[in-house]
Amino acid sequence: MSIDSQTEQPRAFRQVLQVEGHTLHSDISVAQGGAGSAPTPHDFFDASLAACKALTASWYAKQHGLALERVETHVERDDSRERQGVYVLKVRHAFHGNLTPEEKARLHAAVARCPIHKLMTTTEVEIITEPLESAVAATG
Repeated sequence: MSIDSQTEQPRAFRQVLQVEGHTLHSDISVAQGGAGSAPTPHDFFDASLAACKALTASWYAKQHGLALERVETHVERDDSRERQGVYVLKVRHAFHGNLTPEEKARLHAAVARCPIHKLMTTTEVEIITEPLESAVAATG
């Protein structure tokens, strides 16, 4: 899978992202010189965790026949110590439906193991940065 990002207008920050047939946008805040017209890359990072936890709960409920009707996930970011290597995401959930306290506890345990949570906390991620021209030339 690949994701493509391209500057929308010359000398602007706003990006157009293509993700498997979906179009998204990203920008930086007004305070940083952008237009604040779309989520920032940090917002997408945090949102990926929220979405993964909600989708994991829905998948788990379906697999185990739980009466989960919908999920609410709230993520709060504390990036005040990011430059020191600490980035805190506080995640809270609400599970709606005819669920027992035990079933809700099982859902909480399941979302604690969502793939993005694991990726963010236990996986070494390697990022290789190279000019796009070399990648295009190699495949062209």
